[in-house]
Amino acid sequence: MSLRINRRNALKAGAAAAAMVAVPGVLRAETAHEVQMLNKHPEDPKLRQVFFPRVTVVEAGDTVNFVATDKTHNSSSVKGMIPEGAEDWKGQVNKDISVTFDTPGFYGYQCTPHAATGMVGLVIVKGEGMMDNLEDAQGVRQRGKAKGVWEDIWAEVDGMDLTA
Repeated sequence: MSLRINRRNALKAGAAAAAMVAVPGVLRAETAHEVQMLNKHPEDPKLRQVFFPRVTVVEAGDTVNFVATDKTHNSSSVKGMIPEGAEDWKGQVNKDISVTFDTPGFYGYQCTPHAATGMVGLVIVKGEGMMDNLEDAQGVRQRGKAKGVWEDIWAEVDGMDLTA
């Protein structure tokens, strides 16, 4: 069987080639992640007022759903702890909030009523430029128990392989 090269077959071949190039983008659908806002840690009941998990690694375009599992909590970005050009957020107390992360980098967040008690967390968005705001985020002054929790979070991040 021979294939005649004519306009119709050339257009079909071009369309097939374009579809093949587009397939990786189609196969990589955005992913939703969940972070629970809790009165106590599900694995260590001694830990109170926590986000679980406290460190979430996502791809650019992914969404994190902050779920108000227990009452009196919210999720709010921390000033100085998000990449340049990224939008900050502040959820209402007792309400779920979904945040889509498009800019690679480190995003610190807190529960507004419980930040001083150490209810803080981190979203890491992988991609080109991810490391650009790391030093700025680490340099933000923390208060109360949050200071120690952030030290633990940064130590955890230091041990992660973020290249995969």
